[in-house]
Amino acid sequence: MKDFKQLKGLVFPLDRANVDTDAIIPKQFLKSIKRSGFGPNLFDEWRYGNHGEPDMDCSTRPLNPDFLLNQPRYRHAQILLARDNFGCGSSREHAPWAIEGYGFQIIVAPSFADIFFNNCYKNGLLPIVAPSAMVERLFQESLASEAYFLDVDLEQQAVRLPSGDAFDFDITPHRKHCLLNGLDEIGLTLQHADAIKAFETRHRAAQPWLFA
Repeated sequence: MKDFKQLKGLVFPLDRANVDTDAIIPKQFLKSIKRSGFGPNLFDEWRYGNHGEPDMDCSTRPLNPDFLLNQPRYRHAQILLARDNFGCGSSREHAPWAIEGYGFQIIVAPSFADIFFNNCYKNGLLPIVAPSAMVERLFQESLASEAYFLDVDLEQQAVRLPSGDAFDFDITPHRKHCLLNGLDEIGLTLQHADAIKAFETRHRAAQPWLFA
């Protein structure tokens, strides 16, 4: 998992509430348990003009011109702006895999579904809960601009707008530490590799019959 400290990123406004995980990554793409390769199928039913299936070449599929993410001005967006209850529905971890695989690093919304919110941190995404009034302002400003950027500073826990205004966000010290240092659950465990190895050596010496 990559470490994250600060990002000045282009904003894509997804002006829909209650976006569920089946909309984020449809069920037919859940056959793979690899973390990679899901980016082209993010919001698959909204992005494309035909039905998607695994192993299809998305570069040849017709795009839906009415879906904003297909507009050239959002091509390199790294911050996803959403409405209430983003990530509701099933607990599929493929949803943050698809969001991260597309190139988003941050999601800003008034509220998130709990399981999706926790899965974001496990996969290097930063979900930011912002006040509803601020989210509304961000939608208005980003939709009115050809290129709307936010500057997100994880160490300071602050989001700065192009106007110079800013708002703070909350994050637990543990989650902040993991993102700043690029540590998922495996990475956290490997930090104690020497202690684990020492325990295994003692355990083998004390109860050798278990290893015969």
